[in-house]
Amino acid sequence: MSVIEARGLRKSFGATIALNDVNLRVDEGRILGLIGPNGAGKSTALNAILGLTEYQGELRVLGRDPWMERDQLMRDICFISDVAVLPRWIRVSQALDYVAGVHPRFDRSKAEGFLAKTDIHRASRVRELSKGMVAQLHLALVMAIDARLLVLDEPTLGLDILYRKQFYDSLLNDYFDRTRTILLTTHQVEDVQYVLTDLMFINRGRIVLDCSMEEFESRYVELTVNPAQLATARALKPIRERQALGRSVLLFDHVERQQLAALGDVRTPSISDLFVALLGDKAGTAQGVTQ
Repeated sequence: MSVIEARGLRKSFGATIALNDVNLRVDEGRILGLIGPNGAGKSTALNAILGLTEYQGELRVLGRDPWMERDQLMRDICFISDVAVLPRWIRVSQALDYVAGVHPRFDRSKAEGFLAKTDIHRASRVRELSKGMVAQLHLALVMAIDARLLVLDEPTLGLDILYRKQFYDSLLNDYFDRTRTILLTTHQVEDVQYVLTDLMFINRGRIVLDCSMEEFESRYVELTVNPAQLATARALKPIRERQALGRSVLLFDHVERQQLAALGDVRTPSISDLFVALLGDKAGTAQGVTQ
């Protein structure tokens, strides 16, 4: 079942084209990573999906037009942009009260259960919490809502590696199931490679890669080549070559892993390696994507 489906999605701001005939489909029970440099169109795409901006073309989210039916749609969608959006003056107990009062599908007991695993006190104000704790609070509020689609826009920005891992572990273990769908954007792509089921690269308003993680892992191979085999490896037409610790590392698309293994050490590339290979020059040397 399709949760998000876009055909010929377009959006411009004056002379700037933010989305240029975007076609995409996200099925139920998938976790899609939408990856791109700053200004690629990620936020515009999310805003269209959330009904926050008008657009041209066709777009359906959970079978609804997000611009015309946003009120009904928001009953089935949760959105996290940045943990800093929680009011700093509010107490944890008040945040629970507020969400319970405005969202018909919020399960307060479930939120309390998530918070019981943390060091967060109900009487604490948001400004008294560390940024990692604020992320835990925000995630507890969202995971307690029985939503069909969760949209995450840079949800762990500014968090240290420990809290980032805890965030995504909680997302997988405590929230995700085969009936829910997650769409996320992040510049910290190394954190999400084990989380995603699907991967999409966007640049200058266009989708330049759309594949499942199974296809990613079978299609792309990185080879650290034995020096004596470098000419043979280059003859197989890698899509990128770089140097690492004095050795040549080549990235291949649709070349048999067994064939490459005879030339050196092979592995599945990271998402950021593939991003740089496909978009490095076009995206200002992968501006905004960290490794």
